[in-house]
Amino acid sequence: MSKILTTESGAPIADNQNSASAGEYGPLLIQDQQLIEKLARFNRERIPERVVHARGSGAYGYFEVTDEVSQYTKADFLSAVGKRTEVFLRFSTVAGALGSSDAVRDPRGFALKFYTAQGNYDLVGNNTPVFFIKDPIKFPDFIHSQKRDPFTGVQEADNVWDFWAHSPASTHQITWLFGDRGIPASYRHMNGYGSHTYQWVNEAGEAFWVKYHFKTNQGIRSLDGSQSAEVLGADADSHQRDLHQAIERGVFPSWTLYVQLMPVAEAATYRFNPFDLTKVWPHADYPLVKVGRLVLNKNPDNVFAEVEQSAFSPNNFVPGIGASPDKMLQGRLFAYADAQRYRLGVNHTQLAVNAPRATSADNYGQDGFSAVNNGRRKNYEPNSYDGPTQTDEALAAPTRLDGYTGTYTTPAHSKDDDFFQAGELYRLMSEGEQERLINNIAGFLSRVSREDVIEKNLAHFHAADPTYGARLAAAVAKLRAGDEG
Repeated sequence: MSKILTTESGAPIADNQNSASAGEYGPLLIQDQQLIEKLARFNRERIPERVVHARGSGAYGYFEVTDEVSQYTKADFLSAVGKRTEVFLRFSTVAGALGSSDAVRDPRGFALKFYTAQGNYDLVGNNTPVFFIKDPIKFPDFIHSQKRDPFTGVQEADNVWDFWAHSPASTHQITWLFGDRGIPASYRHMNGYGSHTYQWVNEAGEAFWVKYHFKTNQGIRSLDGSQSAEVLGADADSHQRDLHQAIERGVFPSWTLYVQLMPVAEAATYRFNPFDLTKVWPHADYPLVKVGRLVLNKNPDNVFAEVEQSAFSPNNFVPGIGASPDKMLQGRLFAYADAQRYRLGVNHTQLAVNAPRATSADNYGQDGFSAVNNGRRKNYEPNSYDGPTQTDEALAAPTRLDGYTGTYTTPAHSKDDDFFQAGELYRLMSEGEQERLINNIAGFLSRVSREDVIEKNLAHFHAADPTYGARLAAAVAKLRAGDEG
């Protein structure tokens, strides 16, 4: 016997092919419940898309500890070799809208949710270890400069490079973005980074600053500009299709997690600010420590329910892991969760993809859109009705603070500099990599209409490395001369 089609209230539907009308040729009737219900629901199928990271793909899998790290953190999911934790990973581009293409030159989001026995732990990062800015108050300005211009309705090179001209700290990330790894061939063939600095604390209360590195086991594969154009023309969904089909074939992508660990006491005297998101920690100073293996082995059953409605917040910590004074991280501790409260509602953490799996949430949050019926339980604390109570055990170690409130430029360490690491990255590249980097930047920068904006940007690259700046200036001049000719 076939299943019976019903309305949302469960009543059987007699005819799902024809609307009810006043006679065979008459107008339709508002009393047709199925017609009204279907059209009303259809109008509401879309929710506000993410302002950034709108275009995304995701998959489930697990994280397995392969090396002993319990001496650094008391986090339960990292407590023993062989321990596995279920995860959900969402990949994304940053600037494009929900319907944009995958194979574009843009950073890639790498947002990982660990469903641990102590609650969900969210690690939100990118496929680059650095970012364009170091203070969250500039984030809306940065994104506005990268998005569609309010007058022309398209991304404008003038806006992009005008912002970067006034943001010298962007030079390092620009060098990453326009280098050979700027367009990953797929989500499987790129690294992921926590990017920010976080805190780990062990059972003895000893604290470390930590950076996460997920190294792809598939190997790095990227596209150059012409390859990207070819892929974009053939398949706008190339990354989504590749990830989905690989997992369906049983070719499960994996990454090896390494961390860098800095004893807390060393941060104050380190040669540059270790909480600056525009900089990396050299591996010679803090070598990679192997932690475990991340494997993706299950596609979502429904992309909207599980990818579009997945929500991440770097403020979702578990015992043994906490925040650092990284200014960008501090801003995101609020902004990420608040974006999801706007998009999905205050009860978005109760959706299946976002809810804890190895434990359960038990608190006094109540009501709001899509609220679950909490029955007669009390909604205040403390109470005398056996409600949940606090543990009195801090998740992370306290951070020592000093000084007066106010707006500050972070004090410079001995080697703080907006350009040095960009120059180091350039000098690490082979001649071929340098040539492609120059051509990629010049192709975009040469489209800027104002000479003063071009000159400000060229000065940043010259400060990073004189040869870098000179080669780029020559390439831009050649392209602009050709355009004028």
